[in-house]
Amino acid sequence: MPFGGMAARVQRDRLRAEGLGQHNNAIKYLSQDYEALKQQCIESGTLFRDPQFPAGPSALGFKELGPHSSKTRGVEWKRPSELVDDPQFIVGGATRTDICQGALGDCWLLAAIGSLTLNEELLHRVVPHGQSFQEDYAGIFHFQIWQFGEWVDVVVDDQLPTKDGELLFVHSAECTEFWSALLEKAYAKLNGCYESLSGGSTTEGFEDFTGGVAEMYDLKRPPRNMGHIIRKALERGSLLGCSIDITSAFDMEAVTFKKLVKGHAYSVTAFRDVNYRGQPEQLIRIRNPWGQVEWTGAWSDGSSEWNNIDPDEREELQLKMEDGEFWMSFRDFMREFSRLEICNLTPDIRLPPGEYIIVPSTFEPHKEADFVLRVFTEKQSDTAGVESRQGVMLTLILLQDMEISVFELRTILNRVISRHKDLKTDGFSLDSCRNMVNLMDKDGSARLGLVEFQILWNKIRSWLVRRRGGVVHCTGVAPLLGQQREGTARVEAKGESSPHVLCDVFADDLPPVRPG
Repeated sequence: MPFGGMAARVQRDRLRAEGLGQHNNAIKYLSQDYEALKQQCIESGTLFRDPQFPAGPSALGFKELGPHSSKTRGVEWKRPSELVDDPQFIVGGATRTDICQGALGDCWLLAAIGSLTLNEELLHRVVPHGQSFQEDYAGIFHFQIWQFGEWVDVVVDDQLPTKDGELLFVHSAECTEFWSALLEKAYAKLNGCYESLSGGSTTEGFEDFTGGVAEMYDLKRPPRNMGHIIRKALERGSLLGCSIDITSAFDMEAVTFKKLVKGHAYSVTAFRDVNYRGQPEQLIRIRNPWGQVEWTGAWSDGSSEWNNIDPDEREELQLKMEDGEFWMSFRDFMREFSRLEICNLTPDIRLPPGEYIIVPSTFEPHKEADFVLRVFTEKQSDTAGVESRQGVMLTLILLQDMEISVFELRTILNRVISRHKDLKTDGFSLDSCRNMVNLMDKDGSARLGLVEFQILWNKIRSWLVRRRGGVVHCTGVAPLLGQQREGTARVEAKGESSPHVLCDVFADDLPPVRPG
């Protein structure tokens, strides 16, 4: 009998407690068991065809790669054995040169995969051992990807989209090697289709392949120890990516004078100090997932700077020509690139104490989506969701100038009160809000700052809670606050001067109003 509601949640929590969803016990995506399916194919002498992600138009996309797009005309799905005589899963170990971008705008994903190859242990969490096109080959492969707080095992067949006899999307510089193309297919399956991978953030790929925690640095306003941060991140096995911001749609993948690509994701693969003409020089190594188009400035392949360092040092830096990977000085890196993304895989990531607001977003505007929020803290911390739409609206207003006008206050409060369907009210009038601003405004700016608004907001929430037995008569708040002068005298006669006490006094005197 299938579980429903609370029973399903209890069952899920119980399985989680037993280790389900951890890497060594990954959840079988779409209930597909790799070992069982492979054994069935071996026993029946057939090659696996994935019914959950069939090789056809729907797997490619819905718009740019949709069934009627010119880009998908002539696409054929072929197994590696139909493309080369001796297909291999991995040739000579998985390396950065195994990932060359095809006709899909998923450079962000390929930059993440390229960084993954720098750490063999991490790579084989995602790309399990024991897969090949020779021993027990059945046309089926599997990969493990971190999704929504759990590791999932994704099964794919090895039918890949081709055009004119060549792989349409990611491919290896070794034409007989196919692990990277199959990993891309598994990630496309997890996300619905190949087209859904077009455009994204490198941090998303980093997190999905490691379960790590990502952070981003604006290189136009970097911390003073940026070089130290990069060096230490690489030493502890973190994954790093970088990119150049675009200022308009016309800049997307535009190539600069020195052959850097705007709006394009790169991997950061090394950071070294060299002795250049008797002086220390910091160098950083970058990889373009295209496998070509490299930096042509100082320290690029074949530049004169290489003639002025020790040959042994040059050999150690593994300088290769035209492979998509290049060195540049750290100074040039900071000048040319806009942002750096780091995915940390250890607990050594800290934020200073304080209050933070986390705003999830979709890649395209006006889209809604579910999301998972992870907050790691050393000690117990308080977290709460901002109250629905009015909370988001308040955030946007505050982000503009950090102050709220009378008109903005009325908009916010009326949005709040409209959610309480049990209250009979005409809402907050402009006069009411003006009186509230006058009451709370300590600096005479005729606007409420963040702290002032927070105090008022807490008062209003307490009124709502206290009057829930009857109701807060919202239109009565205006005359209440309008009596400030008379009420102040009354409060001062009690030996108090706080206008907030006045609000409490009058709020207690409000007559109850029946819920509607």
